[in-house]
Amino acid sequence: MKTTITPLAGRSAPRLALRASKLLAAATLLAVGMILSACGDSDPLAADGDCAGESLIVGSANFPESETVAQVYAEVLRVNGFQVDTRLNIGSREAYIPALRQCAISVIPEYTGNLLQYLDNDSTATSAADVEAALAGALGDQLATAAPAPGQDSDAVVVTKATAERWNLRTIADLAAHSAEVKFGAPAEFQERQGGLPGLKENYGLDIAANNFVPIADGGGPATVRALVEGQVTAANIFTTSPAIAENDLVVLEDPKHNFPAQNVIPLFNSAKKSDKAVAALNAVSAKLTTEELIELNEAVSGSSKTEPAAAAKAWVAAQGLNTPVG
Repeated sequence: MKTTITPLAGRSAPRLALRASKLLAAATLLAVGMILSACGDSDPLAADGDCAGESLIVGSANFPESETVAQVYAEVLRVNGFQVDTRLNIGSREAYIPALRQCAISVIPEYTGNLLQYLDNDSTATSAADVEAALAGALGDQLATAAPAPGQDSDAVVVTKATAERWNLRTIADLAAHSAEVKFGAPAEFQERQGGLPGLKENYGLDIAANNFVPIADGGGPATVRALVEGQVTAANIFTTSPAIAENDLVVLEDPKHNFPAQNVIPLFNSAKKSDKAVAALNAVSAKLTTEELIELNEAVSGSSKTEPAAAAKAWVAAQGLNTPVG
């Protein structure tokens, strides 16, 4: 929009000029403050935290499930007498693992398979037991875990119920006989990473031609689901805790050869912040946190009710009987 400047007349001119000068001075002070702030260390994760204190800071990655589980951890730790703060939506492992190592956060919900791959890129473990064993050796001195939950949020090959019934599909191997007919929807990197198309071909004989791969860049989200439901793709990579699976009556094909690494939810501590009391509290959470419970939490937060993660966590903790101290 073009701004027209008109001459000031009469007694209003000096008054407006004075006001303008005051605004300019205030803006200058604000700009100086912003410059000084930028020169300082304004990032709360950039400085070391208190590794010796008894209070805990619960962090989360930057997606709803991680934030919700972090709120569950925080709620149960408070119930068990800890002073707890939260630092949520931090970002990826490249951001929150260094923050955890320097005690800028104390504990964060993690996923066993992806954490193992981050810590040991050469690991080939995929089953839940193998991943857990390998993870124990990859943590080093600064990181420690409590017990993993039975609940997983892992990659999966998903089809519509109609497709499963038409081809009598139960496992990924059953889909292999129809490779030439399958259009597969997934993130672009799924074509190259070992747990993607190469692994599906090696483990099950599911051979997807390049022209039958449909890259969809929402990580198994609404666009991927819509492409599957509307028939633009025949099968898709969707995470097992997605509420869309039940909402759309989709079928998760079994992965008996563990092409996709196990992704059990696990509390990851800075070693200095791990205590028997904190472990007991979060082990009680893990014992209740099945895949079905993860899905229900996701439905509460990301479904039609759009419940805030903190409120969903509080309700879940009460429903599971975790709103009184452990033991």
